[in-house]
Amino acid sequence: MQKIRQDRSGNIGQNIRRVRLAAGMTQDEVAAKLQLMGCDPSRSVYSQMECGTYNIRVRELAALTIIFHTDYNALFEGIATEIE
Repeated sequence: MQKIRQDRSGNIGQNIRRVRLAAGMTQDEVAAKLQLMGCDPSRSVYSQMECGTYNIRVRELAALTIIFHTDYNALFEGIATEIE
């Protein structure tokens, strides 16, 4: 399974948290929905996704776009596209 490595800035995680809060959901609710969709993170692992300390799987990222009724752009917002 492919994973997306988050850098120390945690932009993906920060974006996931922002989108979750906008959806009015708790971490427990999101973790439960991910489990129902065949992903297996606990609330603790989901918290690590938001903190940027967990290398999120592509499948989990895809499931989050469905759970939050959003697209990938919202999860990748503000991430630099240029290599320095």
